[in-house]
Amino acid sequence: MPLDLEEQEQLDQLKAFWQKYRNLITGVVTATLFAYAAYSGYQWWRNSQALEASKLYETMVTAIAKGDRGQTLRAADDLQKDFARTPYTPMSSLIAARIASDAGDQTKALDYLRWAAKNTSNDGYLALAKIRLVSQLIEQGTEKDFAEADQILKDKPIAGFEALWLERRGDWCLAQKKNEQAKASYQEAWKKLDQAKEFPEEARRLLKVKLDAVGGIAQ
Repeated sequence: MPLDLEEQEQLDQLKAFWQKYRNLITGVVTATLFAYAAYSGYQWWRNSQALEASKLYETMVTAIAKGDRGQTLRAADDLQKDFARTPYTPMSSLIAARIASDAGDQTKALDYLRWAAKNTSNDGYLALAKIRLVSQLIEQGTEKDFAEADQILKDKPIAGFEALWLERRGDWCLAQKKNEQAKASYQEAWKKLDQAKEFPEEARRLLKVKLDAVGGIAQ
């Protein structure tokens, strides 16, 4: 059926529009398809990574239950190596650090804590890693360890962990025989801790012991 004049004019306008903008339209559509494909691929990769990491984490949990320290630490090492971006890895590194420390391997424990403090994007894991790392470094007691701990404590405290941050600063000062500075940090930590009602009673009791030791007053 032949087109009338109006339809023919519309068709000619469409052809002209396509002729002028076809490269741009094709480019946009192609870029959109590539973006979607990349997003879908990333989602698949992330889900696949999480699934494989969860299996390895289960292996680690089983090894812990069996008391197999070697397999436990190997699983943590493999998670760091192959699945660093999954949430299972910082969690496993914190656990592995405790197991290594309990076994007397402080160097290995520090390595796990440093890895978690550097690589995790989760604020909770990051705060725990840094706080435990500082404690471990203070316990080591060398000049280099104190310097590293001091540098960490100069970072801005992660929200919700201000009291523990101040307490660790007090620990650092006390280990350096700076009793007045330790007292000030402990007292400030007590104020923060008193505002955070969700903290366990054990944390309050421990901080109270430290305050008493330096002649501070919990108020």
